[in-house]
Amino acid sequence: MVQRSFGGPDVFERAQVPRPAPGPGEVLVRVVATSVNAADWKVRSGLIRQLGEPPLVLGLDVSGVIAAVGAGAPRFAPGEAVYGMVFGGANAEYVVAQENRLARVPASIDPVHAAALPVAGLTAWQAVASVRPGERVLVHAAAGGVGHLAVQIAARRGAAIAATARTGNHAYLRGLGVTEPIDYRTTDFTTAMREVDLVVDLIGGDYTDRSLTVLSATGRVVAAEGPATHPDSRVHRLYVAPATAALDELAAAVDHGELTVDIAEILPITELAAAHRRSESGRVRGKIVLTANG
Repeated sequence: MVQRSFGGPDVFERAQVPRPAPGPGEVLVRVVATSVNAADWKVRSGLIRQLGEPPLVLGLDVSGVIAAVGAGAPRFAPGEAVYGMVFGGANAEYVVAQENRLARVPASIDPVHAAALPVAGLTAWQAVASVRPGERVLVHAAAGGVGHLAVQIAARRGAAIAATARTGNHAYLRGLGVTEPIDYRTTDFTTAMREVDLVVDLIGGDYTDRSLTVLSATGRVVAAEGPATHPDSRVHRLYVAPATAALDELAAAVDHGELTVDIAEILPITELAAAHRRSESGRVRGKIVLTANG
């Protein structure tokens, strides 16, 4: 699925392109599934331009089967099921990936569900890496793809968790471990919260600065959105760092029943535009997965 210009979801078109070949340290993956992340529609629209200028093939998450290996890539063999991150290109039948950004698919889930994990799971894992038992954590956009995973991880580590989300998601979030749900449409979290040790900011904008007002003396904000730097040293900008070891830890958490990824919808890749529209609405619980055989 190629886009030849920046714009809305309708820029995508199906195209036939040459099958890529893996270089040194790389593998070729036959894609089984991918998923939609906020970064995807931000690249599509031109808000983020790290992938360069069109034509572009998007897709950060990948789950699939090793089709070929390049020189100096001994970790996986053809036929093995893997999942991980690529920096664009997963919205296709085949994609080249660095082998050190892949891991074996968790044994307890199928490859389609594994496609929902890499970006969201690693972001959540790294966002709450500093959490200690008994700390108070506030997660913004807690019912979303990253948020619902961050809640689970923080809860497993013994934190007390508050969360901003629509009232319709409160019962769901309580089931994941949230004890203080806040409807951001009716309640200003800055008046409802105090002495927060960690804010996981998955929204950015004024949420980052407002979150500073609810921190404890040793509190910090981990921001997955927004500028690279912030004048307040308590704000830490998070950029997800894919690596096999981290993906293996994520897979182990899934296999031990400590982490469950919520799939909002599974669509064929040919419905990429519809998936982007839904993701961009900001009203998705969990992740939207796209299968490559559509």
